[in-house]
Amino acid sequence: MHEMALCEGLIEIIEREARAQNFARVRTVWVEIGALSHVEPEAMRFCFSAVADAGIAAGARFEVVTVPGEAWCMSCAKTVPLAQRAEPCPDCGGYQLQVTAGDELRIKELEVD
Repeated sequence: MHEMALCEGLIEIIEREARAQNFARVRTVWVEIGALSHVEPEAMRFCFSAVADAGIAAGARFEVVTVPGEAWCMSCAKTVPLAQRAEPCPDCGGYQLQVTAGDELRIKELEVD
């Protein structure tokens, strides 16, 4: 389950920011998870609570903001929605697509004390 390692990385980032910005507790973490990122939001919720149980983010709410997939279609020369990788352009049926959104995993916002 790679979500556990991802959550450990999130906690490291949060702890580093706590030292840099001088906050003592995290109440809520908003994380953007792209629809194409191969990250399971429910697994992230479970792993985050397990990893954060004894640190600065203990008891923090974990909120997921889903970012839809998008790609630039080289044939159509426009941005199109993309539900999963390796699918064709919904407009022209071509496969010359460059993912432009939906593969991210990042901390969007923290509510802290």
